[in-house]
Amino acid sequence: MQLRRVRIFTDKYPWLGPLLWILSVQYFVNQIIVARAVTVPFSLTANTISDLGATSCGLQAGRMVCSPLHSLMNSSFIALGITMALGAVLLYHEFKATHATGFGFGALAVAGVGTLIVGLSPENVNTGLHQFGAALPFLLGNLGVAVLGFALVLPRGARLFTITSGIVPLVALTLYVLGIYLGLGIGGMERVVAYPQTIWLIWFGWYMSKNRYEVVRRNGGRGRSF
Repeated sequence: MQLRRVRIFTDKYPWLGPLLWILSVQYFVNQIIVARAVTVPFSLTANTISDLGATSCGLQAGRMVCSPLHSLMNSSFIALGITMALGAVLLYHEFKATHATGFGFGALAVAGVGTLIVGLSPENVNTGLHQFGAALPFLLGNLGVAVLGFALVLPRGARLFTITSGIVPLVALTLYVLGIYLGLGIGGMERVVAYPQTIWLIWFGWYMSKNRYEVVRRNGGRGRSF
């Protein structure tokens, strides 16, 4: 019954799921704003993304951090987590239900919850919970993207982009855990793990919006995309 209600909702508001994922762009915009306000040396290679959300100034895992706009960064994490999770639930209903699509979108929904946890538990407040939250998008989120690359009916280029957006970060995650940064530093390697997933969310939201518009236009204002 609940699934049917969500299906009816997505039929009525088909633009909402894609829009939620497109809104993930705020994550990158806010990082730029917050990083520019940091009062200690900050670099994409030496500092992690989470350093921008540290709520106090001082050493964090050997790195000096001081982010006056930490509240904005943590709010950005929370917003990203919410849009990821809700978007995944809504977009799942745009496709034929299979075990693979269920896992893929389900993994991204859980990854969204993890990102929400990251924002609610900054690295200097509750390190263990923060790391647990980050592990969900790093592992499950990227695995979900890779699975969707194989499961969804997509044009060849879109399929390759989706698979790559999941597999490359998973390889990078393995190196990150092993402390092998390939000259990118801890921050650079972390971004190789994290950024492709968010970029893919934005792209897929745009792709679905464009696809839905073209299908509805061809059908005279009616019709499901997939």
